[in-house]
Amino acid sequence: MKRKFIIEQKALIWGLLLLSIFSDLRAQQLKIPPQEDPRIFEIVQAVSSDRIEKDIQKLVNFGTRHTLSDTTSQTRGIGAARRWIKLEFEKISKEAGNALEVYYQKGLVKKGESRRIPKDTWVVNVAAIQKGTKYPNRYVIMTGDIDSRVTDPLNSTSDSPGANDNASGVAGVLEAARVLSKYKFENSIIYLTLSGEEQGLFGGKFFAKEAKEKGWDIIGVLNNDMIGNIEGLDGIINNQSFRIFSEPTPVTETEKQRQLRRFYGGEVDGVSRQLARYVDRMTNKYMPTMDPIMVYRLDRFGRGGHHRPFNDEGFPGIRIMEAHENYTRQHQDLRRENGIQYGDVIEGVNFDYAAKLTAVNAITLAGLAWAPPQPTEVKIGGAVQASTTLKWEMKNDPNLAGYKIYWRLTTSPQWEHSRFVGKLSEFKLENIVIDNFLFGVAAVGKDGNESLVVFPSGIISRN
Repeated sequence: MKRKFIIEQKALIWGLLLLSIFSDLRAQQLKIPPQEDPRIFEIVQAVSSDRIEKDIQKLVNFGTRHTLSDTTSQTRGIGAARRWIKLEFEKISKEAGNALEVYYQKGLVKKGESRRIPKDTWVVNVAAIQKGTKYPNRYVIMTGDIDSRVTDPLNSTSDSPGANDNASGVAGVLEAARVLSKYKFENSIIYLTLSGEEQGLFGGKFFAKEAKEKGWDIIGVLNNDMIGNIEGLDGIINNQSFRIFSEPTPVTETEKQRQLRRFYGGEVDGVSRQLARYVDRMTNKYMPTMDPIMVYRLDRFGRGGHHRPFNDEGFPGIRIMEAHENYTRQHQDLRRENGIQYGDVIEGVNFDYAAKLTAVNAITLAGLAWAPPQPTEVKIGGAVQASTTLKWEMKNDPNLAGYKIYWRLTTSPQWEHSRFVGKLSEFKLENIVIDNFLFGVAAVGKDGNESLVVFPSGIISRN
């Protein structure tokens, strides 16, 4: 009996050893990429709250940046502000070996097109493009709004500091450009400051329309609108949480796509929602002290932001902003009333918090810009079966380590499970029933950086 026990124990040990060897061989065969990219940690540390503070102060010093304000003064108005932003981008580019293509992009809003545009007005954006080394026509974009306003949206002369709304976002864009321009990326990055937001999202409309006409492949748009306030009107002070707003599905989808979703799912799995989940995952991995809050709507209730024009063209776009707003500092005339100080002044901005949210943007930009192209033609099958099969078009990219399949319960807001499957174009998940989960596929680079997760858009037909 004792001899039999010893034999069984030896067999078990050998079995475990063989299993370990098999697992090691499979890992080597798969060439599993690293779980983290050390360069991302460097980017987090490189963001400077001091530089962000100086940029916000400079923008506040222009007095007002209203879309209809002075465009000829060298010291006041939106004209002076956008010229300074362009010069700052050019300075950043020069310090990084002419890494950026800096230019104005503009459109004319005719009198009467909007109640907030009483005369013909040029809406001028300032853009800086860091071209990708391999995929120059694939873009990931970070935006912030130049313009500011007081209580009356047509008041273009009164002081309107716009320190948090949205000098904080513009300062974040500039700082991200300073940090990331030191690196090389396979995909292009656009650092974009937009005008005309308070008058009707015109800057975003003009830029998104031009991107569509030029056939740009936009990976995602990160719109930053108010990233510097930590003291909410609800009495909460919090410098660790922030919100990510994203619409569930593209407004440009077809009726056929809507009908298919009724039977196959995907009500909360549009391209913008996948972008929001990506920001959440990158933050949890590289900045674990920050708490992203996913908000499942396009924007705040009844309000809008500059990601919406990109969504309207079918591009992935989200809004990143503070978790707790202070409405006494938004769109307000500078005044003291009933013991309350109104106005968007620089004293209401927390620069360390703005730096944290800038870092959230920077690591997201970097991760997507380093990642290989996401899979296309993703299909799924498994009806009346015990297993689920996914199939996709595999890209020819020397940086590609392989593909990762994600899945989650249908009630879960985030991807819960994943499996790296290597350089394959089809894979069956044994004993994972298609009825109980939602699925997606991402491309993984040899450095560990991943593309957005792609939700299946087709069905694998049963033979």
